Formats: sequence, C-alpha cells, structure tokens
Amino acid sequence: MLTALIGPVTSLLDKFIEDKDQKNKLAHEISTMADKQAHEIAKSQIEVNKEEAKSRHWWIAGWRPACGWICTLAMGYHFIIQPFLIFFLALFGLKMEIPTFDMETLMTVLLGMLGLGGLRSFEKHKKLTK
Repeated sequence: MLTALIGPVTSLLDKFIEDKDQKNKLAHEISTMADKQAHEIAKSQIEVNKEEAKSRHWWIAGWRPACGWICTLAMGYHFIIQPFLIFFLALFGLKMEIPTFDMETLMTVLLGMLGLGGLRSFEKHKKLTK
C-alpha cells in the first residue's frame, strides 16, 4: 500500500518545498519507507522465532518439526507410495481414483522448512542454542 502512494507524494513535494536538497532528502525517505517497514516486520518476526526456539515446551517449539514431518510424509507419498500404488493397481487390473494434491504449494513450504532446518543445524553446530 505504501508503494502505491510513493509516486503521488513525491510529486507533491515539488509544489510545497522550495529547497532542492530538502526535497531530495524527503523524496528519498519516502521512497525507502516501504523497505524500512518490511525490514522492521522481518526483524520482529526473527525475535518471535528466537523466543519460540528457546522454549522446551512441545506446544510452542514443536510446530516446526510437525510441519517438517507432514511435508516429508506428503513428499514420500507423492514420489514413492503413489507411483508404486498406481503400478500395482494397474498390474492387477484394478481401477481406482488415487488422491493427488498441489505439489507446487508443498514444495514451497518444504523448501522453506529445509532452509530453516539448515539454519537451525548451523546454530546447533556453532553451539549458539542448547
């Protein structure tokens, strides 16, 4: 939303501010406002993640492993179980609808989780967390 407002606001600066240096400084601040806000949101999320990772309580710290196992099971079904199931059903001449799911969405979540897992492994290796 802020990005859509940047152009009109910076064009209004010409009408109200005479000093060219001050106008350029304000235009720069306005144009970087959305990036600064996104950066602050990301920093806040990182702090929340740090606090969650400190917890030993399963309900708080267990969502990442649960999500990882669900993604792993879904990927195993999609690439291993489902092809064998289709093969054996065809081998015995059985016609059956086999459920499928959106693999693109799964891969987005799984690759994000693998990235987080890699960072977590790095933290453990450097003994930054217990």
